[in-house]
Amino acid sequence: MTYTCEFFQKSADFLRAQVDFTPETGIVLGSCLGPFAQAIEHPVVVDYAGIPNFLLSTVASHAGKLIFGTVAGKRVVCMSGRFHSYEGYRFEELVIPIRVLKLLGVKSVILTNAAGAVNPDYRPGDVMIIADHVKLNGESPLRGPNVEDFGPRFFDVSQMYAPELRRLALDCAKNSPLRVHEGTYMFFPGPQFETPAEIRAARFLAADAVGMSTVTEALTAAHCGMPLLALSVITNMAAGVLDQPLRAEEVDVTAEKIAGPFSDYMKAIVAAI
Repeated sequence: MTYTCEFFQKSADFLRAQVDFTPETGIVLGSCLGPFAQAIEHPVVVDYAGIPNFLLSTVASHAGKLIFGTVAGKRVVCMSGRFHSYEGYRFEELVIPIRVLKLLGVKSVILTNAAGAVNPDYRPGDVMIIADHVKLNGESPLRGPNVEDFGPRFFDVSQMYAPELRRLALDCAKNSPLRVHEGTYMFFPGPQFETPAEIRAARFLAADAVGMSTVTEALTAAHCGMPLLALSVITNMAAGVLDQPLRAEEVDVTAEKIAGPFSDYMKAIVAAI
């Protein structure tokens, strides 16, 4: 399908009719990080299924709702649930949510995810501020005809993860009980976990954590010229780091344990932006 600005505008117009304010910050919540949505005051909730030209979240731990409201006095729109290529979506389709946020007037984006640690100094429950990423798998979400309304055909991504937002997040971490690092995220398409050999390769390529999301949204935000902050919650050690098999339940257990302090950390960041 060839997308036009009008395709995305149809979603934005529908959503704009649901709320009487322009959100300043867009937030995307990753696997099992939905509890942060409870911190949104005066929420206006819209199911993805009701939004024209939008996508549907099929992952059980993703609520599939767009939530407008305020956090720490700031107007936000929060995606409680995201979309992945492993759900069957084409990479080009994964531009839809970020472009809709852009048309809604969102100025900056915060992405979150659950990730596996490659860096042996990390441990489950830590948070990694993404400083850069490695993506060697899958297509670019910007593949196909360029929509000039959002950005140029060729664009710079050398400072895609905004240094000023990363510094802000590090400052906010000083008052948090969480262990917070900066590091490099490596994208794998999933849905299977990575093999031990792939994790050894990821370590060789300077990755600190691995996951199955975030990068497509980050590239779309960079194309749109939107300042971006991305946070990985380390929910498990990646394959082969420990002598034990990986279990999806680890993600749920770790995310539940740090839901409170992570939500507080997120609120502090939103307040400071």
